[in-house]
Amino acid sequence: MSTIDGSPDDRRSPQPLIPDPDSPWDRDDAYPQISVDRYRRDRRRSEQESRGSMSTGRWMWEGVKAISTAFVLFLIIRTFVVAAFKIPTGSMENTLMVGDFLLVNMAVYGAEIPMTHAHLPAFADPQRQDIIVFLPPHDPGKNYVKRIAGIPGDTLEMHDKVLYVNGEPQLEPFVRHIDPFTDPSDPQMLWQLDYLVPGVRRRSYHPSRDNWGPIVVPPGKYFALGDNRDNSEDSRYWGFLDAGAIRGRPMFVYYSFSRDPLHPFSWLTDVRWTRIGELIR
Repeated sequence: MSTIDGSPDDRRSPQPLIPDPDSPWDRDDAYPQISVDRYRRDRRRSEQESRGSMSTGRWMWEGVKAISTAFVLFLIIRTFVVAAFKIPTGSMENTLMVGDFLLVNMAVYGAEIPMTHAHLPAFADPQRQDIIVFLPPHDPGKNYVKRIAGIPGDTLEMHDKVLYVNGEPQLEPFVRHIDPFTDPSDPQMLWQLDYLVPGVRRRSYHPSRDNWGPIVVPPGKYFALGDNRDNSEDSRYWGFLDAGAIRGRPMFVYYSFSRDPLHPFSWLTDVRWTRIGELIR
């Protein structure tokens, strides 16, 4: 039988009012007052227990998000800001050595947006004697590093190993010559016929490693040479490089070692300590 509260048939004793545990002050003088410090301790303990009870799945998801964010940031920095490259050949000796590892500024000439032919705005234009990393026209899947010898509109020629730009001999203290006795020609150099200055007889033009030109650099193109001038595959052989193929400018050597095929751990035992941190000019 249901009864009405307060009727004689309801023999249940009245329940005492329980103070709000979240309140630092008791509303009834019959109960002891809860201190502010105790209230704060209880809240902290409750929060810690709540964090400790986070499910394994939630913890793993947070870890995946952190790793994914770090990976995306790495890709952005490597693509648009700075990237690492190593030197596999001696075409730039002694400026760059085989076994040098470089950090390259990818933003200075305008980084390329992946899967497009668009570039971000550049901070500077390539200049003569800049060392650059680029994709050559004959092997666009491989990164090359050379020094710019000619910019759009320049007239270039070489006589007895001396480079002339717009009729002026160039002072190139960084150039290395290791073969003073020969001057080989190469059929690959005949591409220069299409860029000879007016007045040069095409039929009598026979370019060689140390004697060629004069040729004119067309708009949007650059001419690059290796510092190890007698042992470099460069624009003399495969032609001009497109402005859009220039990827960046090396900044400094962050690691270097003398490669020795007979010593598999030469990257540890033959470190070139004096080259680490060297600026590239």
